[in-house]
Amino acid sequence: MILQPWQTRPLVRADLSLPLLGLGTAHLGELFHPVPEAQSRATLETAWDEGIRYFDTAPWYGRGLAEHRLGGFLRTCPRGDFTVSTKVGRTLHRPADPAAFDRSPWAGGLRFEVAFDYGYDGVMRSYEQALQRLGLDTIDALVIHDLDAGYHAPPELYAAHRRDLAEGGMKALDELKSSGQIRAIGMGVNSNERFETAVPEVHPDFVLVAVPYTLLDHQSLHRGMAECQRRGISVVIGAPYASGILVTGSVAGARYAYGAVPETVQARVRGIEAVARAHGVALPAATLQFVLAHPAVVSVIPGAAAPDEVRQTVAHLAAPIPSDFWSDLKGKGLILSDAPVPGAD
Repeated sequence: MILQPWQTRPLVRADLSLPLLGLGTAHLGELFHPVPEAQSRATLETAWDEGIRYFDTAPWYGRGLAEHRLGGFLRTCPRGDFTVSTKVGRTLHRPADPAAFDRSPWAGGLRFEVAFDYGYDGVMRSYEQALQRLGLDTIDALVIHDLDAGYHAPPELYAAHRRDLAEGGMKALDELKSSGQIRAIGMGVNSNERFETAVPEVHPDFVLVAVPYTLLDHQSLHRGMAECQRRGISVVIGAPYASGILVTGSVAGARYAYGAVPETVQARVRGIEAVARAHGVALPAATLQFVLAHPAVVSVIPGAAAPDEVRQTVAHLAAPIPSDFWSDLKGKGLILSDAPVPGAD
């Protein structure tokens, strides 16, 4: 079956269907390098022209820049023709000295200070700020963002944020959903450890998985992904390219999990690349189609910073891949033997 961006899959626990292919907008927030305004607009226009109708963003992306850019484009599109999700857990505020403000880790973005707040008032404020930046009166889904130990130290602070969510933030999200202001509640996860705790703790409609399920690393197959499938919780794959290396391949300067690539990961990628070359398969095509083969996955939302990147992604989604390619990967131990793959029952 040839996959197309506009084909949809329903969330099990919410009245919402998501297109197979969406666009993540972290790059439009100038994640690794500045993106000129005209290029950002052209990227979004190309995504629309190529049939992409799901767009995901966050206040954190460029400290508000990605939401502004996405909203500026979506305001020109019929509201019933697209789905948009953004994140909660951070609010933006004027810094004491905007001119001297350090915008890192963003290469560009806006001069706004970020505050974490997973309580009732924080979630509501994050939602209201997002409506203003997007210029939309409706957001389809809100995702709890970066409630992960790696973002909150010491452990006592992490525990406090989790309490805030349980005692207040979830009430806010439930109110927004029950009143029809949003249609689904998501939970973002960045690690296998958080994947396992987030699902029973939050009971979201879907989980947005940033790194723990890719062609390169899918140890979560028997852990977090299995738990989602058991509970009827849908999965959106947010970083199918593992932040870069599954597009660029094992080249100098490649990125993995938003940082430098360990040699063990480089070696694994080289093995996958060798099998891909033998079968005439593009590595990004295998990457996208692999994650979509899992029965819990409803959508994949890779990022793009230029029109050609969008066109290539759409082409990779529909590219034919022989079944022997997947068999060879399993035979060489490069993917798990029981991992779902395209074309399998």
